[in-house]
Amino acid sequence: MAKKQLTILHSNDLHGDFLPKIVDGKETGGLARLAGFVKKVRRETPNVIYANAGDMFRGSIIDSEYLGLSTIDLMNQLNPDVTTVGNHEVDYGIAHLLFLEKCARFPIINANLFVTLNNARLFKPYLNLEVDGMRILFIGILTEEVIASTKAEKVIGTFIDVEQAAKEIGIICDNYRTKSTDMVVLLTHIGIEADRELASRLHPDWGVDLIIGGHSHTFMDEPEIVNGVPIVQVGTGSGQIGRFDIQYDTIRNKMIGFQWKMIPINEDTAEADPVMDELLNHYKSQTDAKYRRVVTSFARKLTHPSRIQETELGNLYADLLQWESSFDIMLMGSGAIRKKELGPVVEYQDMLENTPFDDLLWMLKVTGAQFRRMVQYILRDEAWEGHTEFYQFSKGVKIVYRKSHHAILRFDFNGKPIEDDQTLLIAMQSYHYNNFTEFFGVPVEEVVANMKPRVVATSVNNIVEEFFSTHQGLDAHVEGRLVILE
Repeated sequence: MAKKQLTILHSNDLHGDFLPKIVDGKETGGLARLAGFVKKVRRETPNVIYANAGDMFRGSIIDSEYLGLSTIDLMNQLNPDVTTVGNHEVDYGIAHLLFLEKCARFPIINANLFVTLNNARLFKPYLNLEVDGMRILFIGILTEEVIASTKAEKVIGTFIDVEQAAKEIGIICDNYRTKSTDMVVLLTHIGIEADRELASRLHPDWGVDLIIGGHSHTFMDEPEIVNGVPIVQVGTGSGQIGRFDIQYDTIRNKMIGFQWKMIPINEDTAEADPVMDELLNHYKSQTDAKYRRVVTSFARKLTHPSRIQETELGNLYADLLQWESSFDIMLMGSGAIRKKELGPVVEYQDMLENTPFDDLLWMLKVTGAQFRRMVQYILRDEAWEGHTEFYQFSKGVKIVYRKSHHAILRFDFNGKPIEDDQTLLIAMQSYHYNNFTEFFGVPVEEVVANMKPRVVATSVNNIVEEFFSTHQGLDAHVEGRLVILE
């Protein structure tokens, strides 16, 4: 038996996590140390591939100030061998993404994003990498959420069904996997639940060996094996990296064993790459000059530890958007709040990084019965298992829900039960309004029949900035607006 070694390093969902943080007294994460770690492994270990499973963009003012061009510049220095498209890669528009791809000195692959007019793919669907005589076929697969982000771009489409995505993988394997292909790796951005379903649908003759995923921000201690295929991802940010050490039998042309671990990126594991450090400092100095000004101070640090529960920051933002408004209830998307904690001093940069998805604010009229159906749908089982949309509610709302019975036990507003025939004015950002039927399980036509929805603000961050600048010592608490019983 002739054996070869292959090492695959992988990251996912960097989300603009470019700068290091101090954790337990150690400098942790940041692109400079991440680049230093990758360079060290490439220097010390033969046959190394570094892959990124999507969502390079968003989360940093360095990214948003330059509409992702700075991120591409930084990623060029990080020098991945292959990347795939994440849902946030389309945040600046498909046309802009295609421009950014031209600036990238690394390959970006995706198999299921296409032009609906002629079914032409926007990206190369696969990449063959040859390392020490081994030929590894990478295939990129994207989440269905890209549809939600590109509603206005009608000519763009994606396979939004895992079964169809699996079929597309079969098409690529049947056409581009040859006898010289040694391994097949799926580089996905669909979330851990969809990865499991996808793995279960893979035909063994397609020869898929690994799934390296992203999107659900899942931290893993070990790979999950589904249908014989290991599935991995490494949470979110630059504070860790995944590492496969693979043994390959060149006689039988198959993977015969592997070890995988998630490695922390900190002072103990990696030295900062000086070139990346200099490049980061260049961008940081530019953005600091423009954005490092204090807009408010909180009474204490406020937190947003999970997107599927009521949080302090969620209550703060829902309340300030509802404050002195013409609507009754603000539904603040949990995923629109990007930081786990904020304050006590809040700079303009912090504010923009925390709510980077600045768009219109829409007001709609719903009946009590419709609102109940919306909440019931938000709290469906997939909310706890996957990556569905979840919401923070403004003051006055009191919802108690028992998961085991799928039952709303209490449904109040301003201390009174919400009756089916009463009407409520609710508000949400454009992203959620544009995807109302999919996100709330109630046909938008039903709600439009109550009252024509209208824009009540052209910029959410205009409201946030004005509220912050006119209020100091802000505080918020988890107060039981949404109580989930097991």
